[in-house]
Amino acid sequence: MSAYKQEDLETFLENQLQLFPEPVADSLEEAEYFLEDCMAVVCSNKKEVKEYLDEVGVDIHGMSMQEILEQPEVFALSGGRYLILEA
Repeated sequence: MSAYKQEDLETFLENQLQLFPEPVADSLEEAEYFLEDCMAVVCSNKKEVKEYLDEVGVDIHGMSMQEILEQPEVFALSGGRYLILEA
């Protein structure tokens, strides 16, 4: 079973060029495989995004929440959730 909702995969497909110079996936199946391979995570809210990035060693010190959420590896999903890739 997929760890990602179909809507998450669709959002990534539509917005993948915010992080990559060219598409890395052309279908939902390719997007799911790519995200699993990258160990992308879905955070439930902004606070979890900040905690996750801090835990994995991303230097976010001094950044506002808006600046953190505007990072290219952070993809806004529905319901206030976020997809984060380590590119």
